[in-house]
Amino acid sequence: MLTIILLTIAGSIIAAVVGTLWYSNKTPMGRAHMRYLGFDKLTDQEKKQKMEAGKSMMPKMYALQFVLSLLMSFAVVFVIFESIHNGLPFSVAVAFPIFTWLCYVVSVVGTNVLWSNCDRALAWKKFFSDIFYYLVVILLISLLSGLFA
Repeated sequence: MLTIILLTIAGSIIAAVVGTLWYSNKTPMGRAHMRYLGFDKLTDQEKKQKMEAGKSMMPKMYALQFVLSLLMSFAVVFVIFESIHNGLPFSVAVAFPIFTWLCYVVSVVGTNVLWSNCDRALAWKKFFSDIFYYLVVILLISLLSGLFA
């Protein structure tokens, strides 16, 4: 059980690192994300004001995101770990998180984007960016779990 807990924490750290890189302003996904949030319509002064106002909330936001990532990470780690310990090969065990991604994550992200109030072309970019972010994170957590299971 200690291994599952440690892998869950490591998976949350992976999610934070990948998310920070994925949504940075230096990536196409990050630039699309900023446009989706409306930052492209703000002046430099307004952007600076928003960033300054948001700084005090950042520790709380990162802490909450870490908790949410713990939930996702635990689900992936537990499924991979238990599947391998019950005799399934890693290639079969990893199918469970991938199908979960396909059936739940894609549909939830898709629903959020579908009902959002933004430009449809931008919404599709946001949709594909978000679903592939989650796929990358799930696969990395799966690989890590497979190494230690």
